[in-house]
Amino acid sequence: MGKDGSAPANLPICITHRLFIEKVRPQDGAFVWYLMNTPKWLLYIGDRGITSQKKAVEYIHDTIIASYDAHGYGLYKMVLKTSGAPIGLCGFVKRAYLPHADLGFALLPEYEGRGYALEAAKACLQYGKALLNLHPILALTSHENLNSQKLLLKIGFHEIGNITADNSDESLLVFSN
Repeated sequence: MGKDGSAPANLPICITHRLFIEKVRPQDGAFVWYLMNTPKWLLYIGDRGITSQKKAVEYIHDTIIASYDAHGYGLYKMVLKTSGAPIGLCGFVKRAYLPHADLGFALLPEYEGRGYALEAAKACLQYGKALLNLHPILALTSHENLNSQKLLLKIGFHEIGNITADNSDESLLVFSN
């Protein structure tokens, strides 16, 4: 608790040159709603039915925080050090059809192309290996998502095959570190 009895600030799990990587909290509902409805999220990750801030808060509780509780990891919020603005998500997802954690990342469109996803992915990868003992770490991407494929190769992943996700007929590329 803070001196005034308030809850402590959301402490980062990683700090990079330009970013704090923090746990997502229910008060991030507006940000999560906005991110999950961006064109690239919908195209490459898929529509999760997050049609309101209320549904985003439910998703945060039921999926993101539930993953922290069940697995000790999940998706984390990328926050600009300079302004405190949330700009994306990066972290790990445990999928029933994969034997290991899946590294994922997504940015708000206005922050793409500036190296933030690379910076966050490197930090999360180090965190996952060193503190969470995740090995190997996998990553999934659509065949069309060339930017994600390039980022994964830059951080030391290599393509190991294809997989069809549960409840889908889409073939995804599987990468491993």
